[in-house]
Amino acid sequence: MLLTVLLQATAAAVGISKLGVAVGAGLAAIGAGIGIGRIGGSAMEAIGRQPDASSDIRMNMIIAAALVEGVALLAIVVCLLVLFL
Repeated sequence: MLLTVLLQATAAAVGISKLGVAVGAGLAAIGAGIGIGRIGGSAMEAIGRQPDASSDIRMNMIIAAALVEGVALLAIVVCLLVLFL
């Protein structure tokens, strides 16, 4: 009896978990896009103020963008793991 109720609840939750995975992956992608956009905008402003330091600013911008992309990729992988496991 209890097992039947648990199986029915699990079957109903599969649709909700797919929706949660889709929302989570979408938020991860949107967050990464916003983060990289802000990094790029701030770097361009900094290069405009200090043109002689453009190589240092560019290097730091690329490192920060890579870290943001890494976090977004990790979030999407976690969403896929939740979906398939």
